[in-house]
Amino acid sequence: MATDSSASTKAPVALGTSPIGKLLLQYSLPAIVASLVTSLYNIIDSIFIGRGVGPLAISGLAITFPLMNLVVAFCVLIASGGATLSSIFLGQKNYTKATDTLSNVALLCIVHSIIIGGLGLLFLDDILYLFGATEGTISYAREFMRVILLGTPISYLFIGLNNIMRATGYPKKAMVSALLSVGVNVVLAPIFIFVLHWGIAGAAFATILGQLSAFIWILCHFLSRKSFIHFRRGARYFIPGLIRNIYSIGMSPFLMNCCACLVVVFVNKSLLESAAELGDIAVGAYGIINRTSMFFVMIVFGVTQGMQPILGFNYGACNWPRVKATLNKGILIGTLISSTGWAATELFPDTITNLFTTDQSMIDIARNGFRIFFVAFPVVGSQIVIQNYFQSIGMPKLSIFLSLTRQLIFLLPLLWILPPRIGVEGVWVSMAGSDFIAAILAITTMLIMNRKIAAKLNSTPKPDSNA
Repeated sequence: MATDSSASTKAPVALGTSPIGKLLLQYSLPAIVASLVTSLYNIIDSIFIGRGVGPLAISGLAITFPLMNLVVAFCVLIASGGATLSSIFLGQKNYTKATDTLSNVALLCIVHSIIIGGLGLLFLDDILYLFGATEGTISYAREFMRVILLGTPISYLFIGLNNIMRATGYPKKAMVSALLSVGVNVVLAPIFIFVLHWGIAGAAFATILGQLSAFIWILCHFLSRKSFIHFRRGARYFIPGLIRNIYSIGMSPFLMNCCACLVVVFVNKSLLESAAELGDIAVGAYGIINRTSMFFVMIVFGVTQGMQPILGFNYGACNWPRVKATLNKGILIGTLISSTGWAATELFPDTITNLFTTDQSMIDIARNGFRIFFVAFPVVGSQIVIQNYFQSIGMPKLSIFLSLTRQLIFLLPLLWILPPRIGVEGVWVSMAGSDFIAAILAITTMLIMNRKIAAKLNSTPKPDSNA
């Protein structure tokens, strides 16, 4: 397949030739910036809601986290699988399949968004009560999620196509789309909340409008013939084998988001039971801790997003030394990021909490939670990088297993055992303990599997560079 311009051809080809450090900087830095800004927005949004609506609104927002994780999970299932396949196909010089992947990702995003958004709206109150809503928080959670669910087609297309944009050699453009989404969001949220007095719904409207502006930018990219991979007439849709592979590879981040949903549900219910009359306040405190932890986790995800096209391309090209070098550098960077999160929350828990609320009870619970919850956080960065490494090279089963260990297999038993015996502290200890055990298992699995992967790639003929 002929490319549309020689300049655009350089973007994917460089993944197999440029120095790894330079590529990680080129691909990860825009993704980190985008993740950092998105995480900052989530924190700022919570601050707007806490300061502009009230402490119970923060608790209501915390109740929506599991439902939002579940909604996003069905988008990430497509977006992540499609991005990984696009990179692998480019490494194999199979440009037709890379283009087919783009078309099918867009179509699946539309189908999934209609189904998931519709079901969410139909059973909204039942879901929110199941996830820990009370009479004091249900109105805030309902008001926020109605707007978010109505905007799922926009959200899905934005997330799905932005992942494909990054994976096909345009990390800076993917960063710009994320910055555009957040920028519009941050400008509109205070206007809707403080000026127009739309309450928590105002924050949700700002989110959707920000994503709409970014989606328009992304759509212009994929409609342009100057883009290396773009929408073409005659594209094939609903290709069974391709869709099966998209779902297979995307299953790991999908399950990770589903697990995050379950975890928040169990944590919320544990806090409601352990904190008694302060249950809603404890849920709000966990919302603050969760937002803060996700700030650092999202930065690590930015690193893994930057690694993904490099890993996928070089794995497809059977270049083990470059795969190994990318992984090692990613683990180092991820560990440094999560260690910074640990230091910040151990030293300044009250400073962080005071940004969100002036409620002293919430501040006291969050302070204790920060110091226990984050004690094992330095190893979280390596666990996330290793888990995403297996996903990026098309080994979804291992990635799924590792994602389940941290957020389900180890955590839920601890949540069942500890909180009834030691109260709210048991929730924080459970989360720290599961993080540590999952990281040890991920490192062990990586060391064992890398021997087999190296032998496989070193013995496989390299793809024809002129194909």
